Amino acid sequence: MTENYKIQNVEALWPKINTTYRFDRDENRSVPCSALDDGSEYSMQFKMNEEKAKALYKEMAKSYTAKKQKGWPEKLAMPFEKDEDGMYIGKARLKGAYGTDPTRKPAQYDAKGNKLDNDFLLTTGSSVNVLISFYPWSMRGNAGVSLRLKAVQIVKYIPREEPSPFESVEGFNASDDIAEAFGDASPEPTKEVIEEPKKLVKKSATPPKADSTPTTDDELSSIVENWDDA
Repeated sequence: MTENYKIQNVEALWPKINTTYRFDRDENRSVPCSALDDGSEYSMQFKMNEEKAKALYKEMAKSYTAKKQKGWPEKLAMPFEKDEDGMYIGKARLKGAYGTDPTRKPAQYDAKGNKLDNDFLLTTGSSVNVLISFYPWSMRGNAGVSLRLKAVQIVKYIPREEPSPFESVEGFNASDDIAEAFGDASPEPTKEVIEEPKKLVKKSATPPKADSTPTTDDELSSIVENWDDA
C-alpha cells in the first residue's frame, strides 16, 4: 500500500535531502554519507497546523486499516509530536538504499514546477509542499505508517544564515552605530538561527490491544474524530 499524498504548505524543519545522511553517535548529529552506508536516508521534518495534521492522520489511518492484519494493534497510534505552540511535527524519510540498490533521490522543485539542481540545499523555515507515499508496517508488537519522501516543492525559500562564532561583547554595534552615523532607517532584525535538536531515545509506548476484526467505516470515523487522544 503506497498511495501518494501531497502535504500542502507546511514549514520545513531540518531537511536533509541534498544527499543521504546517517546519524553519527560520536558526533551526536547527522552527517553526509554514501547511500549504501548503514542507516543512510533522506529525511525532513515538517510543521503543520491541526487542520492539516488531522487530514494527514485520516489518510494514514485509512491506509493502516486497509493493510492491517491479524495481530496488529486495533488502531493507528498518534503519529505526530505537538510543540509548545500547538503545531504538529511530522517526519518523512526515504532509505538511501534497499539492499544493494540505491533509491531514487527525492526531487526538488520551485514554485513554478521547475526542477532544482541536484545539490539544492533546502532550509529550515522554508514553506513547502511535500509528496509522500504511505507504507503501513508492523514489527515486534509495534505498528505504524511510514511517510516515504518522494518530492518537495519550495513555495517560499528562506536563505540560509550562518551563526556567528563569537559571543556578544562591548563595542561596535552595526545596527545602532551605522544608523546613527548615516541617519538610515532601522535595520532589519536579525533572524533567529534554529538548531536541529539532539536525537533522544524514546521508550516505545505500549501498543493498543491487538484485534483481528476489520475496522468499519463508522469505527474509522470515530478513530479520526478522537485522533489527538491516541
